[in-house]
Amino acid sequence: MADADLDVVIRQLARQLHTGLMTRAKERRDRFNGLAAKAKGKDTGDRFKMMAKATMEQATAAAKRLQMSADNVADSYARSMRLAASAPVAAKVEKKAKEEKPAKKAAKAKKAKAKKAK
Repeated sequence: MADADLDVVIRQLARQLHTGLMTRAKERRDRFNGLAAKAKGKDTGDRFKMMAKATMEQATAAAKRLQMSADNVADSYARSMRLAASAPVAAKVEKKAKEEKPAKKAAKAKKAKAKKAK
């Protein structure tokens, strides 16, 4: 996994989260359905069944949003890495700029010494 691209890792983690989220939602749905079966009144049973249905709908929507966000992040990361790999390196320009700065500082120091000597 150390050599894997991060976009693959992002997608893998999203799949794991999706699986965990849906597992928990199914457990909660089953719990509500069990309570509906044990309910003494029809209204109470119907309410638990509605809660079970709503739980699955909300969990499915959340899982879709999670997957979509992970795909967008992974695609964005892969795109930025491709652009970074194809961009030219500008290291020489920075090196010249660093060399000029000490020369300017030395010139200013000489001017300051000349003014003090007068």
